[in-house]
Amino acid sequence: MTGFSAATGVKTAWVTGASSGIGAALALELASEGVLVAATARSGDKLSALSAKAATQGGRIVAFEGDVTDADGVKTIAARIEAELGAIDLAVLNAGVFTPVAAAPFDLDAVRTTFDVNLGGTAACLAAILPAMTARRSGRIVVVASVTGYGGLPSSAAYGATKAGLINLAESLKFDLDLWGVSIQIANPGFVDTPTTAQNKFKMPALLKPEDAARRIVKGIERGGFEITFPKRFTYVLKALRLLPYPAYFWLIKKATGWDKKAGPGAS
Repeated sequence: MTGFSAATGVKTAWVTGASSGIGAALALELASEGVLVAATARSGDKLSALSAKAATQGGRIVAFEGDVTDADGVKTIAARIEAELGAIDLAVLNAGVFTPVAAAPFDLDAVRTTFDVNLGGTAACLAAILPAMTARRSGRIVVVASVTGYGGLPSSAAYGATKAGLINLAESLKFDLDLWGVSIQIANPGFVDTPTTAQNKFKMPALLKPEDAARRIVKGIERGGFEITFPKRFTYVLKALRLLPYPAYFWLIKKATGWDKKAGPGAS
């Protein structure tokens, strides 16, 4: 048993949103620690490539293709994992999408899709794993949110709202799960270099590689505590900004993102 497994008791983990970015890197990192990883995403081809890469590194990742917005399908996947690989000791609920949303034109479809995947998909996964975990009175859950959930940021009207919702969801569930012996953590990374963040139209400070983010999340799981956030030199600044009056908050965010230089409608 590896150091991570010995410290956490995790033998089998389920990672959603594992086709790219943090999810793929996290699945590989856990597999490198000797954890048997079940990986879920909509792309079967990307999951197959991920499994093959893990095998070359001495790890094992088993693909369970699926869409987290399909609640019945997610329940079936969770049941298959437990039947084929063993009890899910750790679930990392990472699946998410990001589409920039502006005031004009306001994209209602993008907002609905973002909520369906980020919030609805996470809720569907929780519904699939919590009955078994609470029955066993054991298990670990990590909900991957974001520092965008701390406060409003440009173009993040939908994404940030879902991440704020995930933070509140995890906080609220912790009261009950503590009674059932199930651990829940929230991961709030800063900016990570993924296809999602590539859509941002502003400078992203302290940008991390997905592999670095994955290592920090794994260390955070081993360390325990409710929130896993990094890099602290950046994320703690964002936390502090929320203590400011709104005029100061908006002014500083505009300056930091370059939004103070944006021309309004009709400007020449």
